[in-house]
Amino acid sequence: MIVSPYVWAASLKGDASLAGFDTDVDVPFSDTLDHLDLALMGNIELTNGQWGVYFDGQHVRTSQDEELLSHVIGLDIKMTTLAFGAFYQVYEQELGGKTIFGKPRTLSLEPTLGLRWTKLEADVSVAGFNTSKSADWADPFVGLRANSDLGERWNLVAEADVGGFDLGSKLSVNVQTYLGYRTEMFGQPTIVRAGYRLLYQDYESDDFTGTNRFRWDVNQHGPVIGFSMLF
Repeated sequence: MIVSPYVWAASLKGDASLAGFDTDVDVPFSDTLDHLDLALMGNIELTNGQWGVYFDGQHVRTSQDEELLSHVIGLDIKMTTLAFGAFYQVYEQELGGKTIFGKPRTLSLEPTLGLRWTKLEADVSVAGFNTSKSADWADPFVGLRANSDLGERWNLVAEADVGGFDLGSKLSVNVQTYLGYRTEMFGQPTIVRAGYRLLYQDYESDDFTGTNRFRWDVNQHGPVIGFSMLF
């Protein structure tokens, strides 16, 4: 079992529509901490070396104010994303030597598929008027994971997947890469990681009146730091 708590300092950039209000979502990385109210993130993976399953979860709450035509528009967002997936190692090549954990250095490729569920709650306030909307959707996704042991301590991991396919959202794209350093924490083999992640989602829903249109066309991207502890 691999347990990986992490922090993703993501910028948010895109467009949102809520009950007739269109607003820009623009929270740059430099302002992330100022707008961030709460963040809980982590990943758990179970594997026998050939195949495995994983769970990735995030819960983030942000708030921002935007001025439009002399009115201040407040936008509060609560977002929960849960991904469940499985992978299978289709290729592995030994690179020579061993890691400090005693295993051979390798290069491996692992196709992956799964389901990413997103729940979004948005609250817009302007000129004393307040409206809120929540939506949730599930995106099937397919992708590929790659892992390369650069040395006895260093490794590089990359992952990309695409989903949605108009079954949940119109489109979702997830890309992430991490550089890891092997060490020990509390007597357990641990990989300290730093990298970058991008998650793009384009989701839209409406009702028959046309007044409750909800749109979330937003790109989240930014640096990630964390560690993976092996049990």
